[in-house]
Amino acid sequence: MLPQNDSSIFGQFAAALENSWRAKARPEQVEPEGDWSIWLYLAGRGSGKTRAGAEWALEQIAAGKRRIALVAPTAGDARDVMVEGESGILACSPDWNRPVYEPSKRRLTWANGAQAATYSADEPERLRGPQHDAAWCDELAAWRFPEAWDMLQFGLRLGSRPRCIVTTTPKPTKLIRDLIARHPRDVAITRGRTADNAANLASSFLSTVERQYAGTRLGRQELDGELLTDTPGALWTREMIERARVRFVDLPEMRRIVVAIDPAATSGEDSDETGIIVAGLGQDGKGYVLEDRSGRMTPTEWAREAVAAYHKHRADRIIAETNNGGEMVENTIRVIDPSVSYRSVHASRGKIARAEPVSALYEQNRVFHVGAFPALEDQMCEFSPGGMAGGGSPDHLDALVWAMSELMVGAPDGLENFLGFLRLEMAAQGRGGLIDGQAGALTHLRAPEGPSTVYLRSGQCLAIPADRIIEVADEEDALPLLAHGFTKEESQ
Repeated sequence: MLPQNDSSIFGQFAAALENSWRAKARPEQVEPEGDWSIWLYLAGRGSGKTRAGAEWALEQIAAGKRRIALVAPTAGDARDVMVEGESGILACSPDWNRPVYEPSKRRLTWANGAQAATYSADEPERLRGPQHDAAWCDELAAWRFPEAWDMLQFGLRLGSRPRCIVTTTPKPTKLIRDLIARHPRDVAITRGRTADNAANLASSFLSTVERQYAGTRLGRQELDGELLTDTPGALWTREMIERARVRFVDLPEMRRIVVAIDPAATSGEDSDETGIIVAGLGQDGKGYVLEDRSGRMTPTEWAREAVAAYHKHRADRIIAETNNGGEMVENTIRVIDPSVSYRSVHASRGKIARAEPVSALYEQNRVFHVGAFPALEDQMCEFSPGGMAGGGSPDHLDALVWAMSELMVGAPDGLENFLGFLRLEMAAQGRGGLIDGQAGALTHLRAPEGPSTVYLRSGQCLAIPADRIIEVADEEDALPLLAHGFTKEESQ
């Protein structure tokens, strides 16, 4: 018969085994077998992928790994989710092996000397020097700078078998697609759904999101963890955006910079976001998206963000849509800084009509993204004549359209940019032809100085006569031209 104290020890040991991660985890939350270098865990929101990442990191420490990198989209994400979050490393650590966390040093240290350092993917250069023998990368699909992934890979060189886990909601970014293409060579893939973790989620949450998003593109991505390709009919494609990617070091000198705002009508928890995009026109005549500062904010908060961006980038102007706010928009900005250069814009055409010329600039390789802007690019690739594929408002995209319209479409050569779009559309439909006029026209327009011809949406090309007056058949042809410098004349 065992002594009581031995029985107590065995009982504690049995209880520890029963409560261990391996005993509680679902099969997909435990690292897969095989000779892999990267474990890619693609899963929906609340599916338990963060817990899997934290527990995997702790297992690496227990197995003898000494230097672990914890990389998130931002420094705040690394702290709030990976370290201090409800499923983060501190919450998952047993009392007997709890690390010391030093936020100012971005470092966790264990009793055996092992360390984990947090990094922001917004600062790729911080990953240039450090070496690691393991890494946990969270929400890789939301990283702004792909260079952060490259710098991390160069530093994964300690020990005999460096390994990395990637926990992310799947989005068809180039990084994610490249990793999937490497399966099963050196990448192991695990998939999961939000519903898989129902036992640890509020029932009201599941019923609400399933009722609202089940079957939608957004729900398939964010809840079911599906990797969705381009939306049919969308004005932008992933390939188009990836082709437009440039590095900060390759930027030309900017000729003009603007901060564009698409203010939300309200600022509650269920409100749309306020779109704030910083963009510039380079000395090479091309447009560059420099920063996306959009978010769900009160008027005072988005005004502060816009003014801060204005000064940070030494912008020439703040422009803001005033359909929902009128004079309030300018007044709010002036309260923060009365000295900024400001111009209001008013949406008189539909979103598609405003966005088409900007999409044409991307097709012509005349607009580039400095780094990656996941939220903006998701909206771009979901926006089609039928609206947003995932529902909601294209707030980031609206601000982008206003910025590029100000810099390029509305610039002196803006009409030629718009005509370029119509030429592409005409060529795609196999239509064309030059005519001198159009009998029975209903609308008379006076052309601005400069262009000698104009393409209509029908694919017809009108020669502009000496008196600069042209006739178009209907308002559908007239509205785009009125937005690009033409003026309406009274019928003769």
